[in-house]
Amino acid sequence: MSDVNQQTVRAPLHHFSVPLSATRRGARLARLLAAEQLSAWRVPLDPARLVVAELAANAALHGRVPGRSFRITLSVAAPGRLRVEVADTLGDRLPNRSREDTGAPAESGYGLLLVEELADRWGVLCGPVPCKTVWAELDFDPCR
Repeated sequence: MSDVNQQTVRAPLHHFSVPLSATRRGARLARLLAAEQLSAWRVPLDPARLVVAELAANAALHGRVPGRSFRITLSVAAPGRLRVEVADTLGDRLPNRSREDTGAPAESGYGLLLVEELADRWGVLCGPVPCKTVWAELDFDPCR
């Protein structure tokens, strides 16, 4: 047998996933549940809780489809790496990775800039239709 056939898929060290209502209350609950889960796993709360708050707020505000929820998933697949995923059911509306400078200050639209600054990596996965998932990975010191 070749080595390719003997590769194993590693299960995450920690995994948490929950659907929440696509409302301001659901976004707040996402942040609170994430903080509890991260504390239980002994993962540093910040900046992870800020990333969760921004992604959940975006799902509730920009990815909202009446009657549909969004899903938050937290996982630690390797020591020292947290992955945050927020999936919503508005896959045809993708987040803008860059902000155009119009010269006038905007009242909103800075959430993903914050995620970009706080996360080590982030991106968007499309599908399955009609969904999209915005994800962010944060590296942390597992010995803390």
